[in-house]
Amino acid sequence: MAIAAKKELEGQNKKKKRFSSPHPFIILFSVIVLTAISTYFIPAGQFERTTNEVGQTIVVEDTYQTVESNPTGLLEIFQAVPKGMVEGASIIFFIFIVGGAFNIFRATNAIEGALGSISSKVSGKEIYIIPVVMLFFGLAGASFGMFEEAFPFILVLVPIAIKLGFDSIVGAAMVLVGVSAGFTAAFSNPFTIGVAQGIAELPIFSGMTLRIIYWLLFMAVSIAFVMRYAHKVKKDPTKSIMYKEGKVTSTETEVEKQEKLTKTQAVILGVLLLTLVVLAYGVLEYGWYIIEIAALFLIFGIVVGLINRMKINEIAENFVRGCKELVVGALVVGFAYGVLVLLQDSNTIDTILYGITNAISGMPSELAALGMYVMQGLMNFIVTSGSGQAALTMPIMTPLADLLDVNRQTAVLAFQMGDGISNIFAPTSGLLLAGIAMAGISYGKWFKWIWPLILIHYVMGAIFVTIAHMFVWV
Repeated sequence: MAIAAKKELEGQNKKKKRFSSPHPFIILFSVIVLTAISTYFIPAGQFERTTNEVGQTIVVEDTYQTVESNPTGLLEIFQAVPKGMVEGASIIFFIFIVGGAFNIFRATNAIEGALGSISSKVSGKEIYIIPVVMLFFGLAGASFGMFEEAFPFILVLVPIAIKLGFDSIVGAAMVLVGVSAGFTAAFSNPFTIGVAQGIAELPIFSGMTLRIIYWLLFMAVSIAFVMRYAHKVKKDPTKSIMYKEGKVTSTETEVEKQEKLTKTQAVILGVLLLTLVVLAYGVLEYGWYIIEIAALFLIFGIVVGLINRMKINEIAENFVRGCKELVVGALVVGFAYGVLVLLQDSNTIDTILYGITNAISGMPSELAALGMYVMQGLMNFIVTSGSGQAALTMPIMTPLADLLDVNRQTAVLAFQMGDGISNIFAPTSGLLLAGIAMAGISYGKWFKWIWPLILIHYVMGAIFVTIAHMFVWV
């Protein structure tokens, strides 16, 4: 009987393995192939583009014209991957550098020391760490447009979440859901609201009062969703989506056994805090982006290694180990960019934009704002850059809003909501796949957990846009 039961269990395990989530590379390469096939059915076309006074390349309205078809060939499907790697090189190497730097930081055991020191204070109250962390990232996303810059902190918060009795989903969600909710419902994000309002010829960051109210509601719902799941996992670890992967543990006792924070580790944590302050100041004051922030984290890694009295070779070895851990997470960005490369090379991206805009233009005013919201949501699956989507769509959405009696502020809000929500579930979002790869979470597991929140977010976005259109910016 025991042997039969064992065989039955092995058979069940094999079945489960057969239905495991596909690798991120498989998901994205499938999207590349489907995109290539679509270029044979979508007519090629182009808008004229111009450069505005602040150096942004924008689309010129009413200039769409068909051009010679250029469908994707077999070899071009495979060329899309290396081309995408080139297009996304700055982000790919940003992930490598930050991963290497944070591995040096992890080797100092400063996280374990901090947990050992605060374990008695948070015992029984670990759940309250979640809103504090999510509000921090949500505020950063809403104010100065933090998004990609938040991904490195997954490397810190996933082990903390597990040690506090949650799972890797909670650790990743504190960063991904927190920063994405803030970014989506932002009130002064220069990369989305700033660019979109500039193109729409609105005062920059105007309409902030309503946006702050929306941000508070969006953050409250997102935090409640994560906390509800975390409470369930804390109470019964078998309820975790990651339970069978071993990325969950109820470890109050393990936390208590951690060593206390040493003076050296306290200094290292101080350097981390200083790095965050410098990052925020650099982004706000000097417009820092990927290259400058990668350099900042490289300095951070070297400094904490030296403070911890590591040998030079030891610092380098820890850096390389960190890079190795993030190979998948970094390279999926290149695969995602490969999709955009095919759409651009085949001249079909403008046709998609033109077709969606024509569909909206035929709607009555009452539904036009919602149509814009849906259109922006669909476009974000293709153009995952917030500022890039604003530059592509707002030159067309602005005059269209005027024709349909939709306030330009509402058009910007429709862009903002449509652009942001899919960032943490779309399979074309290389940065999402990089983030969950850092946490050791498959896309299937992440989607299974996140989809109810995404539906809630989409409904909230529709309500927000409708209220703004009908009662606020009339």
